[in-house]
Amino acid sequence: MTGSTDAQHAGARRAVPPVTAGGRTRARATAPLAAVAAVFTLVQLLLVGPGTGLGWDETVYVSQVGAHAPASFFSAPRARGVSLLVAPVAAWSSSTVLLRIYLAVLSGLALYLALRAWRDLFPVRVLALAGALFASLWVTLFYGPQAMPNYWVAVGALTAVACFLRAGAAGAGTDRAALAGLAASAALMAWMRPTDAVWAALPLLALGAARRHRRALPVLLTGLAAGAAEWVIEAYVRYGGLVRRLADGSAIQGGLGWHLAVVDQLRSLGGRTLCRPCTGGPPHPALTAWWFVLPLLAALGLVVAVRARRPAATALPLACAATAAFPYLFLIGYAAPRFLLPAYALVAVPVADALVHLTTVPRPSRRPAVVTLVCAGLAAHLAVQLAILGHTAGNTAAAHRSWSRTAAELHRRGIRPPCLVTGDDALPVAYRAGCSSAATAGPNANATDDGITRTARRVPVAALVPAEASPPRYARAWTSVPWGGGRLYYVVPGPRR
Repeated sequence: MTGSTDAQHAGARRAVPPVTAGGRTRARATAPLAAVAAVFTLVQLLLVGPGTGLGWDETVYVSQVGAHAPASFFSAPRARGVSLLVAPVAAWSSSTVLLRIYLAVLSGLALYLALRAWRDLFPVRVLALAGALFASLWVTLFYGPQAMPNYWVAVGALTAVACFLRAGAAGAGTDRAALAGLAASAALMAWMRPTDAVWAALPLLALGAARRHRRALPVLLTGLAAGAAEWVIEAYVRYGGLVRRLADGSAIQGGLGWHLAVVDQLRSLGGRTLCRPCTGGPPHPALTAWWFVLPLLAALGLVVAVRARRPAATALPLACAATAAFPYLFLIGYAAPRFLLPAYALVAVPVADALVHLTTVPRPSRRPAVVTLVCAGLAAHLAVQLAILGHTAGNTAAAHRSWSRTAAELHRRGIRPPCLVTGDDALPVAYRAGCSSAATAGPNANATDDGITRTARRVPVAALVPAEASPPRYARAWTSVPWGGGRLYYVVPGPRR
């Protein structure tokens, strides 16, 4: 990978027929990419649903800029990129429908731009297939319209690798568009999740340093620094310094270190949005078969590229996919399928190249059988992904409705703003009720028992206690009622009683 030459990059560029007939011809050349992005947006709106309520993590990000409820506790690992991304809608509207539509359209546009960045490196048919492969994963469709950072790191990484390659292929000239795209995509990644951005960019940084890259390396570093600047500044303002924030982030995630989370990620492929703790057996093999086929196709794509003497455009995204996935496969003690979205996006291009190779290289007598086999496999894969998506979206919507019902019950009991909610699922319930949330333990700990007791003398406070669990010390004398499989303890001080 690091020994590839500018001539190899130029060879990859020559593999694509040039656009010579102006803007209309260029638009026709990229029309398949736009079609993939449009279908991606439409399927999000139809199958995930614009009416789905906000999830737990989404609530944290949206509450930072929304006026609907007080801002939720913002823990050390989080970055404010998502909050700023949703601000154009969330700052003036509490409509989840509007937010979902906005994010679905924006995610489709981002996918189109990311694929378009590769247009001089691979044929459009390869890029369209790559986009379809990535966009048809249930985890991509599920998180595309959500206020979460992982999808945006994925499209940022995909764009950054393409722009880095194009900048290197410019030879003695300067591809200003590629350099601008590299800076913007690097900033986007770091804006969303600074640590993920560094992991995804490690091969780019190593390649730039090893080859003394005079254009791309400083641009990449500038983009990463610009995107991470707010996170670093906030580390000193709110968290006691950068080292302390990194340490706190590690502790909140269970202590970063050697953890074999490959099996945990495998268990999550059946539709578990968070696998913590990750117990139970893996899903049915039909739901996970694609995960084992993926590295084989990626390896085939690399072999094809090496034989065609254009290895850089395939090896570099694969290297970035490996480093992006590494911390979530080997350094963290739990799993969520969204963690690997950047790796899936980066692997999609080499895998698509391998599939196109499989369907075009065999002798004419064998080609129909190979094409039929590949199409059948892709159709089965798509059916599995859509089935998981429907199941996951349904379960998630049911959980969100439960939170909304609990918030309505709090209002009925007199727990209205200004108010405080603690206990089980307190954070999303509090947001729906317009209250603040508090926790005395766990990753969102931001209060003490004594502090909650003092607050209960001034404003209504509720504690959500799971079944068979004892109430916290501060709530033992409060009024309690059964609710949602557990009990609701609450107090309404002063004249509100």
